[in-house]
Amino acid sequence: MSAADAVDLSVQIGALRLRNPILAASGTFGYGIEFAHLVDLNRLGGFVVKGLSREPIEGAPPPRLCETPSGMLNAVGLQNVGVRAFVADKLPLLRKYDTPVLANVFGYCLEDYVEVIRTLEDAEGLAGYELNISCPNVKKGGMQFGSNPAQVAEVVSAARKAAARRPLWVKLSPLVADIGLIAQAAESAGADALTVANTYPAMAIDTRTLKSHLGNLTGGLSGPAIKPITLRLVWETKKAVKIPVIGLGGIETVEDVLEYLSVGASAVQVGTASFADPRASERLASTLTDALVRTKASRISDLHARFVSENG
Repeated sequence: MSAADAVDLSVQIGALRLRNPILAASGTFGYGIEFAHLVDLNRLGGFVVKGLSREPIEGAPPPRLCETPSGMLNAVGLQNVGVRAFVADKLPLLRKYDTPVLANVFGYCLEDYVEVIRTLEDAEGLAGYELNISCPNVKKGGMQFGSNPAQVAEVVSAARKAAARRPLWVKLSPLVADIGLIAQAAESAGADALTVANTYPAMAIDTRTLKSHLGNLTGGLSGPAIKPITLRLVWETKKAVKIPVIGLGGIETVEDVLEYLSVGASAVQVGTASFADPRASERLASTLTDALVRTKASRISDLHARFVSENG
């Protein structure tokens, strides 16, 4: 048996088992269907559809994307078709794929989150939910829930009660004083896993017009520029909780994946890289086995164990 044959890429995220730790992130992969002609969805560990709200949202005014040094600003404003249209029109098309699909859930108030999950609970074809309490690109909701431990506990607890059938992941904001406290609040309220983290509020100005490069004044910064910061947040979160952590931020190469897995992420999500290379997530999944062989690891968890041994 070769070294590659001995490698096990599967990971356990609570009750959910993934064939590998590479997922496509919400907001950068549409509803998955749009990428099906470019990406073999069955080779991914899973993917998270773009944020779903109770009613359709038109989103922010254009332009919505802006390239920055080593990254990108976006202000899409959570444009989506609404949860009922997703269940009726998108979800049936996703059922033919043998890949876990998670629904990212967004609300302007606690009742919105609960209603979206209740609607999804009646549908078939989903593996779980990712609760977005961290989006910086809307005027209300989103990040306001994710910056205070008491509010985090309240919204996660309500979502947990509504999500009786499926796992509940919670997507955290990076813009908090102590992400460990936020993570513990989500864990205590019933989160099965934590996604760390969302984008960072940022700006870019056109000096010729003195206007924002975006339709909004501000947007969310993503891409390689944020990876070192988010890597630390994943490490801090892993130390604070017992539930799995999913790393998200600036992943483009298989080495980026290895870094996140080393500091304790059980899986990773690929976001901005999909804009430049729609097959980025599949490419990373296909090259991860050889990368583990080079590090002399046979399981994903071996990397974190070695990191702790080397760094204390």
